Amino acid sequence: MQHVTAAVTPKGERRRYALVSAAAELLCEGGFDAVRHRAVARRAGLPLASTTYYFSSLDDLVERAVEYVGIREAEILDTRVAALPRRKRGAESTADVLVDFLVGDGPDTRVSEQLISRYERYIACARQPGLRDVQRRIMKQRTEAVVEVVERSGRSVRAELMTALVCAVDGAVVASLVGVGDGPRAAARATLVDVIDVLAPFG
Repeated sequence: MQHVTAAVTPKGERRRYALVSAAAELLCEGGFDAVRHRAVARRAGLPLASTTYYFSSLDDLVERAVEYVGIREAEILDTRVAALPRRKRGAESTADVLVDFLVGDGPDTRVSEQLISRYERYIACARQPGLRDVQRRIMKQRTEAVVEVVERSGRSVRAELMTALVCAVDGAVVASLVGVGDGPRAAARATLVDVIDVLAPFG
């Protein structure tokens, strides 16, 4: 009982947050293999024993880290969507906006660790069922952001078609990560230009 009580005190909550934040950073920088008790404790500046004191297992800590990353990504998307002006956009212009939202606005020549980490999390769900609910929520948030972007571009929206659109982009990006095409942004843009008028015609 002392373990649970201590973990929910202000000090305990601060330590839990520090550990989750540290695990999330390691996850984005080096994937799941980088999230180890010792590495997380060192990054958080806390004793090694704190990782097992505040979390029931390493899997528990990883799940919280994935959730943390998802929340941060959703907050960034929401902020960017809110700032997007409402105006009618053609297929190429809509694709450009969506690529920035779904892939990122960095150059194709440098695939970010954050992008690689995103798709590693997708695959990890197949082996770690505990991650599935968290990842589904993250995917739902991304799709909702796409729905809003498409609506703000003067286009008709059906939620199930936007899910298909996001999945098409994800497939193109994953293929690009193994050397197919000209990089993640180019692959995603080509896919979007091909399908946007079909999946989200002008309203």
